[in-house]
Amino acid sequence: MKKFLLIVGIIAGVVLVAGGGYAYYLYDSVKDTAGEMHEPISRETSEKRTEQVDMQKKDPISILLMGVDERKNDQGRSDTMIMITLNPQDNSMYMFNIPRDTRTEIIGRGTVEKMNHAYAYGGIEMTMDTVENFLDVPIDYYFKVNMEAFEDVVSALNGVTVDNPFAFQYGGYTFPKGEIELNAEEALAFSRMRYEDPKGDLGRNDRQREIIKSIINEGASVGSINKIGDLLNAVGTNVKTNMTFEEMNDIFKNYRDARQNMTTFEVQGHGEMIDGLWYYIVSDEEKQNITQKLKDHLELS
Repeated sequence: MKKFLLIVGIIAGVVLVAGGGYAYYLYDSVKDTAGEMHEPISRETSEKRTEQVDMQKKDPISILLMGVDERKNDQGRSDTMIMITLNPQDNSMYMFNIPRDTRTEIIGRGTVEKMNHAYAYGGIEMTMDTVENFLDVPIDYYFKVNMEAFEDVVSALNGVTVDNPFAFQYGGYTFPKGEIELNAEEALAFSRMRYEDPKGDLGRNDRQREIIKSIINEGASVGSINKIGDLLNAVGTNVKTNMTFEEMNDIFKNYRDARQNMTTFEVQGHGEMIDGLWYYIVSDEEKQNITQKLKDHLELS
């Protein structure tokens, strides 16, 4: 589902806190895992940027996280899409979900459909192109995560702590209101419930972001370093990204404090049936508001 700073904070960070021969062993293991995860895309720079970002110079960056439920002989769809922007100049981070049923143009196909269809048609690059067109801002990096990896990661962290806004039951589990600790199976159920939520998909998005924040905080803690082996195993074959190991190190050194000033928000819209299908409709005004907010955060003119 979602493990951006888990990789950045733990996998890169372990190199900085370990010592001696053990540090070399971990560095080598981390680098191997990062290499296994690396899956470049054909373009070097987004068409919406005039020049490539330089993380050593602390340029603000954007990242698209995609949670994909892939099965054998099936491309799958990006059921979770989360946009993140990081600005190390003021140590701030924006994070928001793009509802999967959002009605938009699918770039490279010439149709108007649900946003998550882009991955089924054209994989990562068509999804990035479609989201870029929808938001009118560049996407510099992506992280694609197989849903099957989720429980392994939460297990490696010995669970997560979340703030639950209301009590509910789902998947055979009971989730009381307030701050609760979740094991791997509970966290998966917590992130999937939507029909009993008065906000539907938007409520599920809220819970997904809550788990991400917990993973980020757990992943960035020194205590998690002892679990690096399990974490490497969990992410190695289930996460793909165009970010290199060197860029992960740059993020850890120059962007890690941004997590302490995190702003989350929703894409406002409404549901509508069109030709027998349910879509999430986002107005032009709302898209313009989000675009301007992101451009300001990315320091784009």
